[in-house]
Amino acid sequence: MTAINATGRKKIVLAGSGPNVRRPSTVQAIHDGYEIYVVEDCCGDVSQLAHDNAMKRAIQAGAKPVTSLSVMLEWQRDWAQKDTYDAVMDIVKTHYGAYGIGVEYAYTMVHKAPPTVFPPST
Repeated sequence: MTAINATGRKKIVLAGSGPNVRRPSTVQAIHDGYEIYVVEDCCGDVSQLAHDNAMKRAIQAGAKPVTSLSVMLEWQRDWAQKDTYDAVMDIVKTHYGAYGIGVEYAYTMVHKAPPTVFPPST
């Protein structure tokens, strides 16, 4: 927490390790006055039940559940930011199912852009 404290920021986005591993630090950070966001679809646990219960506990403590798509789109926020726009749209089209299909449709049918060429699956 020393490195986080040094930033002066009070919002933390957590992703990666299982909620049971994160839970003690999540609860402590909330207790210490941090606003915690847990990227629910970017963490797992030993079972679905363990994941669900760890998420419930984090939420009970005050953490806010979010998804990777919502975090990415919030960070992009201003669609005029062309330096990140294309990369974000590539991620969306490749990994976010129906939303990505909708983006591809808007590109090709509405804006008359050429279809996206995806790399072959491995």
